This record gives sequence, structure tokens and C-alpha cells, in this order.
Amino acid sequence: MSDACCGHDEPSTGNAEEHEPQRLWEVGELRAAAVAGVLLAAGFIAGWAGAPRAAELGLEAAALVIGAYTFVPSTLKRLTQGKIGVGTLMTIAAIGAVLLGEVGEAAMLAFLFSISEGLEEYAVARTRRGLRALLSLVPEQATVLRDGTETTVTPVQLRVGDRMLVKPGERIATDGVIAEGRTALDVSAITGESVPVEAAPGDEVFAGSINGNGVLEVEVTTTTADNSLARIVRIVETEQARKGASQRLADRIAKPLVPGIMIAAATIALVGGLLGDPATWIERALVVLVAASPCALAIAVPVTVVAAIGAASKLGVLVKGGAALEAMGKVREVALDKTGTLTANKPAVVEVAAIDGVNQDTVLAVAAALESRSEHPLARAILASTTNSTPATEVEAVTGAGLTGRIDGRPARLGRPGWIEAGPLSADVERMQHSGATAVLIEDDGRVIGAVAVRDELRPEAREVIARLHSAGCRVSMLTGDNPRTAAALAAEAGIDTVHADLRPEDKSRIVAELREQRFTAMVGDGVNDAPALATADLGIAMGAMGTDVAIETADVALMGEDLRHLPQALDHARRARAIMLQNVGLSLALITVLIPLALFGVLGLAAVVLVHELAEVVVIANGVRAGRAKPLAGESEAIRSRMPATVGARS
Repeated sequence: MSDACCGHDEPSTGNAEEHEPQRLWEVGELRAAAVAGVLLAAGFIAGWAGAPRAAELGLEAAALVIGAYTFVPSTLKRLTQGKIGVGTLMTIAAIGAVLLGEVGEAAMLAFLFSISEGLEEYAVARTRRGLRALLSLVPEQATVLRDGTETTVTPVQLRVGDRMLVKPGERIATDGVIAEGRTALDVSAITGESVPVEAAPGDEVFAGSINGNGVLEVEVTTTTADNSLARIVRIVETEQARKGASQRLADRIAKPLVPGIMIAAATIALVGGLLGDPATWIERALVVLVAASPCALAIAVPVTVVAAIGAASKLGVLVKGGAALEAMGKVREVALDKTGTLTANKPAVVEVAAIDGVNQDTVLAVAAALESRSEHPLARAILASTTNSTPATEVEAVTGAGLTGRIDGRPARLGRPGWIEAGPLSADVERMQHSGATAVLIEDDGRVIGAVAVRDELRPEAREVIARLHSAGCRVSMLTGDNPRTAAALAAEAGIDTVHADLRPEDKSRIVAELREQRFTAMVGDGVNDAPALATADLGIAMGAMGTDVAIETADVALMGEDLRHLPQALDHARRARAIMLQNVGLSLALITVLIPLALFGVLGLAAVVLVHELAEVVVIANGVRAGRAKPLAGESEAIRSRMPATVGARS
């Protein structure tokens, strides 16, 4: 429950799911409201039927006590701590109505207020259940190999270092590393991506993933209490306490409004009593007190934030609280890192050129022989392109230039153009570099024999993503440490107009600061190498952060999967949620503005004001819950829904 609304204590984000209401009638406030409503209706019927006034009054008093019990105790507790909230106004208004002899009006106030309290609790609990439903992706049992024997255990019994046996179609119980076996993993319920991910020995796997056709042996690296799913739930629930700018605005409005209205009501009662009938003006002062209660304002943003964050988590977007959600809704400039964000950070050989009389396989074989013991990304790309090589001998690295060595006793070199003269391959090297590739020349026995172009290709969805960002009114810039020619070629291919190349981490941070001065800016990077820029931006977004603690901790938002299309999807979702927040705040303020003069001049009585106010609360809660609806990527809806448990697929 939001204490800003009624004076309740802050919720514990770590309560077990079974302690939260699953259905409307399980909400304590709604049960109390139902009983109060029955008693209030019985009192009305008794009065209409001509029953003694004492019987009618008794029923109204009972309804008042039961309805008030949902907010008066917590209000009094907060008052002892020096905290004044909307519940304070409601309590004073109810007491004042009783003093005026309007017990039925006070009971109606308590009845309607307890309904809004219960609806808010149910809305918050429902979105939290949607988030915690991620934990239901963990299977009830797991098979482990202990002392060479297959043993069935519960996931909580898994220990770090255990060997899990995961059969085809089974869910993985906790995070680990594949020790044996190859498969295609379905991670749609975790990252929001419907395309299976190829996995082989040495690859990380995450809890909740569904094994494909292969049999896997997975070495457990985390317990179920600390696996990726549990960590996501824990981080989101903890960070939901952070308040966005609109929520702080609501708090700033409500904090002076409560004592201000109390002073105004006292002034109305005093001045009106001196100039007219004291009873009439005291009653109007109490009605003004209720009319100005900012309960709808106070609950407008929290409900929206909780609903939107819960929905985002089911799309594979981890949003760290209301501040991050609202910031994401204001983004108008997107700065994208190149490597690992626009590209997959998997360089590959895209072209091989050879001189006359030498075939391409020979060029690759010589290059692979020299690169056989190198850990450089270019080396991995060259080695992956051929199996026809024998490691060279006497290999030495020449800093900033390349490698030297001997192959079957002949001298050989591999390196950048300039250190090795391109000769007849000059035109080929120029073309490779112009296309955005890194070109290396290969020399065998003193003569250049070929050139190899290696490039970290754009993600296939990159151009579509940039087009969507542009259509949403965002400017897009590329920030990279790569050379200007490569950066410009890839940017042109992706449809990005502004390119900043040859940057160090501090340069990226400086450029992001400059962009912030012009428009609200988000930086999208890998969450580790781009940490300074992520911290400098109005909003830091980590790409492909599943299972990476550093990325989740340093960024405000983490895209858990590798599909870049989740970026515009997340921004669209946040813009919609922010629009709903602003609608709720505007409605709440307009309501207060209209009701106060109507109450002051006696147009509306206490019952009418209470009814209008509480109906407005129901409206803003229902509107806020709309933020819990999020659309999967095009073509993914059915694929994702078919793989998720019913509890996860349910909308918040």
C-alpha cells in the first residue's frame, strides 16, 4: 500500500507471494468495505422503513467503525511520528462529521475510502505477482549427477559445483555453464526473444531457459536464491521504491497541501462562524477538508509505476524504479555504442583477396598459422574461417603493427597496411576499408600474397531499430572507439547520420554531456566499458545484460536479451506509461480545483464530495493499471505466450 495515500506503512517488497491477495475478496480493506456497505445499506433501509432512530444510528456507527479501521490506526501511528498524510484529513473529516451529528455521512466517507484503499492494494499486489511469476519458471525438480549416479532433487538443494543433467524439453533449474552437450535454448520467457539461442560447452545458461533437443550437463554456478531470475525480482522490487519526478511532484504537492488545507478549513470555520451560522460554516469547512484531500494525486503515479515496471520485466526489460521509468519516457536523444550494441561483437571474415597464382585458402592458412596462439578478436575471426593451418613458429608480436613468424622455415608476416606494403592489392585494401572492414595484409617468404577483411557486422535488426527511433522523434548518434572510416560505413548502413569515432571512454562521457545540454539523452552500451557515459547520460541503458551483475548495477535500464528491437519497444512502453502518469496527476489536480469552491459555497455536501473523490480514485487506479499492458515484438506474441506459464503470461 502507498502510505502517501492514506497513511499506511511502506510495503515490504520482499514478502512471500502467499501473503498478498490473489483475488479481490482476499483484500482485507475490501472485505471491511463490504461489511460496512451492508451495515450502511441496512441503516438506510431501517430509516426508510420508520425504525427507531437508535437502530439506524447503531447500524451507521458500526459501518463507520469497520470502515475507519482500515485507515485510522495507521494514520494515528504516523501522527505519533510527526507525519501528516491524506489519512489525517480523512480522519479529521470523519470525526468532524460525527461531531456535527452526521454519522451516516462519516460512515459513507469511511466506506468509500476503504474501497479505494483495497483497490490500490489489489492493483499493487497484482503487478508484483506478475513479476514474481518469473520464479515459477524454475522447475520443481532437477536431476544431478552425484558419485556417477543420477539423483532427483529440488532446486533449493542444488549446490555450486553440482553437475545438472538437463534433458530435451526440460527447464534449467538454476544458472550454470555447459560442461557437455550442444543444444538450442529457448529463453523467450526471460529475455523476450522468441528465436532459440545456440549453446555449446563453455556457454552460460540461465534459470528458466528451456532445453532444445540436446542432452546437457551443466555445472551449477549459483544457487536458486541467487540465480538470474531471483536477482531480477530482487533488484526490481527493491528499486521500485525509488520515486520518479512525477511521484516526487505529487509528494511535493501533497506535503504542503495537507497542513495548508487544515489551516484553510480552520480559517473558514472561524471567519464564517463570526459572520454567519457557526454550524453551517464548520460543516462547510469539513467538506472543504475532504474535497481537498489529494488521495487520488498521491496514488496516481505509484500504481502506474508498479504496473509498467512489472509489464516491462516480462518483455525482458529491467527498469530500476520509477525514476528510470519516467526518464525513459522523456528520451529524445539516443547515443549508441557500436561494438556489442549496434553490432554483435563477433568479428568475422567478410572478404579474402589474393594475388594471381595464390588461392584464398592459402592466404587464410598462412594468416591462421600466425594467429593460432593470439587472443585478439581478429585472430578468432580468422581462425574460425579455416581449418587448414599449422601453427607457425617463432611468432612475435610487433606492437601496433602485426605479427611475424616462420612457416616451414619461411619468414611470414601479418599486419596492417603501411607496415606491410599492399602493392598489387592496394585497390582491394582501399575497398575493404571503405566498406567498414579492418584489412590485414599477409606476407609469405618476403612477398605479399593476400589481404583479409574482418568486420563486426551490424545486428540484422539495427536498421529497423534506427528507423523506429527516428519515427518516434529521437535523434540517434553513434559513439565508438573504432576508426572514423569503419564507423562511418556502419553508420551509413544503419541509417545513423551523426557519428563520433576514435573515442576513449572519457570522450564518450564528454560527448554525452554535450548532447544532454540539447535534449534529454539516453546512452546505450554494454554496461561495463561504457560505464562513464552511462553514468553521465540522463538515462543509462545496458544492452544484453542477462546475468551480468555489473551491467544491471551500473545502468538505469537493462535490456536482458540480445535483440536490439527491445530498445524502441522499451522507449514506447515508457512513453505510454509517462502519459498515463501525467493524465492521472492532471485529473487529480483538476478534481481538487473544482471541488474546493463547490464545497466552500455549499453546492456539494459531504456525501457528494466523498463520492466524487472516491470515484476519481477508482478512475486513476484503473487508468494506472493500463500501464501494465505491454505488446511483445511483432511476431513474438504467440511464440512467447506459448512458452510461458499461465501465471507469467497473465497481464498485470
